[in-house]
Amino acid sequence: MDDSRSDSVIVPDMLIIGYRHGFFPMADADTHEVLWHRPDPRAIIPLDGVTISKSLRKVIQRHVFSVTIDTAFSDVIHACAQRDDTWISPEIVDAYIGLHELGIAHSIETWRNGKLVGGLYGVHIGAAFFGESMFSVESDASKVAFAHLVAILRANGFRLLDTQYINPFTASLGAIEVSDAVYQILLADAVDHDVPFRSDLTG
Repeated sequence: MDDSRSDSVIVPDMLIIGYRHGFFPMADADTHEVLWHRPDPRAIIPLDGVTISKSLRKVIQRHVFSVTIDTAFSDVIHACAQRDDTWISPEIVDAYIGLHELGIAHSIETWRNGKLVGGLYGVHIGAAFFGESMFSVESDASKVAFAHLVAILRANGFRLLDTQYINPFTASLGAIEVSDAVYQILLADAVDHDVPFRSDLTG
């Protein structure tokens, strides 16, 4: 893993350059010092390898949750940060809200009875989507958001879904690890193609 310290406030232009070169920021949970990460191996989720379980498909078909896009980005990122051991510092929050205001960072929200119960956010550059974090306060709420994300990425011709580090949850969603050398090839191809992030799948 290649980490480097950040001595200045993170700004949107810095984030975009970082992502284009395979780097992303994470803050130390105790000190809030921001480090730039470029892990090797890198975790990605092949879009053609994602399978939605029968039980989750039933939840989606029954409209247990309503789903929206980019309607509560600030609420989603703050909810993702509400953990005892979080890398999402106030500086990180402000930086990604700035990216969202530029139309580069997106959120998908899941709601039940008018209450935000789950969601995710990430960064869109070219035909790459860099998944950052997700949260859920009800069973399946974040998985429904992820299923909608995959549908959006597939429908719009995205080439790369980056999930940074692998863990049991992302592995259950289909994450695999590739070397940094392979990732850089996939990244260069993805950011070289311009596709939209839009969907008619919400409801």
